[in-house]
Amino acid sequence: MIELSAHILDIAENSVRAGAKLIEININEDTANDSLSIEIIDDGQGMKPEEIKKALDPFYTTKTVRRVGLGLPLLADATQRSGGHFNLESQEGKGTTVQASFGLSHVDRQPLGDITGTLIILVAGNSGVDFVYKHRRDDREFELDTRIIRKEISDIPINHPEILKYIRGVLEEGFDEIKK
Repeated sequence: MIELSAHILDIAENSVRAGAKLIEININEDTANDSLSIEIIDDGQGMKPEEIKKALDPFYTTKTVRRVGLGLPLLADATQRSGGHFNLESQEGKGTTVQASFGLSHVDRQPLGDITGTLIILVAGNSGVDFVYKHRRDDREFELDTRIIRKEISDIPINHPEILKYIRGVLEEGFDEIKK
């Protein structure tokens, strides 16, 4: 994976497969401390202790379509290459938390990539799942919560093209605000 947004997409899709109904994605850019952190929290089925140990093995997967599970191992490797660290916590029946930190200006840190596109794909393809996205850059913060949007749109499906267009606009405006 070339961009961090692809890692986020992969992990969030794993969360959906694990039965998550709420997925939180938190990104924190701290220029003063030269750090970038990504945290993905889900309320899915979680993992057993032995599954947690195996999760970072690229030759272990619970998927039946392919025999390798590269998502978590690749993200863990990306953190190490950029002077960061990786943490995976999970409790069976309660969910999973993935934390990855990077040196923000480290030459080997992958670019964040198309977060807007990633979030649109997640919402469009998983209409039964809620997403909370929080992005902090120093003292500025942006948040998108699909639970709030669902209340506003009433009986219109969240993956309706006009709603997705609205969400894209909110995301783009939010990113513009935190980049100032």
